[in-house]
Amino acid sequence: MTLTIIGGSGFIGSRLCALLEKANIEFTIIDKNPSHFYPDKVIKADIRDFSALQAAIKPCDCIINLAAEHRDDVTPKSLYDEVNVEGSRNIIKVCREKNIQHIIFTSSVAVYGFAPPNTNEQGAINYFNDYGRTKWEAEEVYRSWYNEAPGVRTLTIIRPTVVFGERNRGNVYNLLHQIAKGFFPMVGKGTNVKSMAYVENVAAFILYMAQHSKGYSLFNYVDKPDFSMNELVCLVKETMGKKPVTGFHWPYWLGYTGGLVFDVLSKILKRKLPVSSIRVKKFCATTQFNTSVLTATSFIPPVPLQEGLRRTIQFEFINKTNPNEVLFYSE
Repeated sequence: MTLTIIGGSGFIGSRLCALLEKANIEFTIIDKNPSHFYPDKVIKADIRDFSALQAAIKPCDCIINLAAEHRDDVTPKSLYDEVNVEGSRNIIKVCREKNIQHIIFTSSVAVYGFAPPNTNEQGAINYFNDYGRTKWEAEEVYRSWYNEAPGVRTLTIIRPTVVFGERNRGNVYNLLHQIAKGFFPMVGKGTNVKSMAYVENVAAFILYMAQHSKGYSLFNYVDKPDFSMNELVCLVKETMGKKPVTGFHWPYWLGYTGGLVFDVLSKILKRKLPVSSIRVKKFCATTQFNTSVLTATSFIPPVPLQEGLRRTIQFEFINKTNPNEVLFYSE
C-alpha cells in the first residue's frame, strides 16, 4: 500500500506519518512546508499551484488531503477559497489524470456551525464563517469527483471536532497553557459542553479508513465522553496537581465585550491577537457532536480521551518536552 499525504508536515499529518512508519506502510508527503520529522519523505508543492501538484503527485493507492486554511484570523480571506476549494479542485484533476481512485478528505464539524447538541452526520449544514463554508464546498468538489464513477472510486470524508494533542498550538493548548500559568478567565457559567478528539485517534481512524473503506463514507470524528467546560477545567487542574476548582466566572456579556475591544485593537495595531469576539463566542458555545464511527465501523480508538489529555499535559507542561526533539509524549 502506498499513500500520499497532502499537508503531511502538519499537526495531524506528522502523527499519521508516525503510525505509517510503525506499520511499515510506504508514504509520501506533499506540503509547502518541510517536515521536521520526515524531511526525506517531503515533496515541496502548494496545492494552489496545479503544475507543482501535478509534478509532485505520483500514482498511489490513496491520497489523504489534510491541507487547509483553518485559523479564525486568516488574511486575506481569499485564502480560504484558494486553499480549501481550489486546492481540492487541483487534487481531483491530478487524480483523474493519474487514475488515482481513492481519496480521504478531512473536513470539519464547522460545516454545521453553532449546531444543536449531539448533531450527527445527518445534521443541517449551517456554517457561520468562511472556514466552514469552504470546507463544505470542498466536500462537494470531492463528492462530484466520486459520483463520476461510484462503482470504481472510494471517497471518505471525515469531519473532526476540535483536535488536540502534543505539539499543537490551537485553542485547547491555549486553554491548558492558561490553566498551567494560573491565569484562566472562565467566561460564562461553564456548563456548555465540548466535544474533542485526540490527535492519535484521528490519525488512527484515517489510517483505518485508508485500509478498509469502499465506496462513499462520511463520518464525524469525536472522542467520548464529552466534558462541560467546568468538568474539563477541573480535570486539567487535577492532572496538573492543582486543586480541581473552576474559580471565578466572568459574565458572558463582559467577556464578549472584551472580545469586541480586542477586535478593534487588532485592526488598529494590524496584528493578530489571542483574544477575539468570535473566540469568546466559540468558547462559551456548546459544541457537542455524535458520530457513527463506533456503530458503522470496527474502529476502536487506541487512546481514551482522558489519557490523551494526560499525555498532552505531561508533554507540554510537566515534562516540558522540547517539541523539536520528539513527536509525542510516551511513557
